Formats: sequence, structure tokens, C-alpha cells
Amino acid sequence: MIKKNKNNSPYTAAITGGGFLFEETNLLLPLLQSEDRVAMLKEEMVNNRILQINAEKSRENNIREIVRRYDTMPVRFWEDYKEMAENDQKIALFFVILKTYKVCFDFQIRVTMRKWNGIAKSLTREDLMLEFSEIAAKDEFVNSWSENTMRKVASTYLSILRKVGMLDNNSELHSVEANNMDYYLKIGEPWFLEACLLQPYQIDSIKQMMI
Repeated sequence: MIKKNKNNSPYTAAITGGGFLFEETNLLLPLLQSEDRVAMLKEEMVNNRILQINAEKSRENNIREIVRRYDTMPVRFWEDYKEMAENDQKIALFFVILKTYKVCFDFQIRVTMRKWNGIAKSLTREDLMLEFSEIAAKDEFVNSWSENTMRKVASTYLSILRKVGMLDNNSELHSVEANNMDYYLKIGEPWFLEACLLQPYQIDSIKQMMI
């Protein structure tokens, strides 16, 4: 559930505070699921025993964003996540990121999917900057961002797509598929299959396997 911030906007540039953070999320998961989570996370911020990130500011940013993502999802999701294979976890974390950061969700639905369904099937930062113009025209908070901030957000999003295998080094898009795509149907999130750039026949096949 994406909440509006103090600027009365659903958008945030906080995604630049860490990026994908796959390994870091898995390392912090036991702390996040602990009844003593607040104290344990504070202790990690100070002592750096688990993450091994020397720069304190980076460590704080990473922990803050991982907590933000963790709290976006129900507890049950993270129990399921722990049981997934590594590649399926990466797809699941991508799902969490789209649920957590509206700017990433908008990029995925309005830009990436549209480019995938077009002729070129490629995606660049300039494509995302055009979408930023659309968002900024309707959202005063985003309109207050510098071009540098927008470019950092766009670059971080592209980096995340590369981490999940959706974008290659030639800026070409590819569909991605986990072994448990039916999971997203079971939890009432069917849109995510399209967001993974699956073809309609692939989605129909996944649905048929559930019958």
C-alpha cells in the first residue's frame, strides 16, 4: 500500500537510497521478523555486524529502504518469500519494489510495458525522463525535484531491471518468469504477470495450471 507523504504526494525519490538490495534484504530478514526488531536494527546501524557496509550513511539508507519495503507487504508474504528459490526471490523482491515505490510502478506500467508491446522493445533513461515530465505536470512535489534527482531515480530503476534480467546491456527488454508465477494469482496480484512482460498465452497457461 503506497501512502502519500508529507508533501501530499504518493511519490518518493527514496529508491535511490539503495537500489535492488537483494542480498541485503535476505541478510536483514531475521532481524525484521524478530520481536526485538527495532533494537536489533539500531544495533546493526551502529555496529555493522551483518551488512558489512563501511559507509554509515549508506548503511542507514539501505536499512531504511529495506524496512520500508518489508512493511509494505503482509507478514505472510515474507514467510512465503523465505521458502522461494533464489531467482524466484529476486522476482518477488521486484514485485515488492513495484508495490513500494509508485514511481517504479508507473515506469513499469506506463513506459516499460508500452515499449515491450511496441516495435523496438528497448528502454532508455530518456524514455523514463519523458514519463517524469508527465508525472511532474500533475504532481507538485515531483515537479520540485531537480533534473539530477529524476535522472538518479530513472537510473536506479533501470539498474533494478538489469538485476532481475528484464533489461540487458544493449537496452533491450526481456520477459522474466519465476517458477512460482501462479503465486501472484493466488495472492490477488494478477497484474504482476503482465508487468513481468509475459505474453497473454503464457499467462493463460499459468492460469490453466491452477485449475
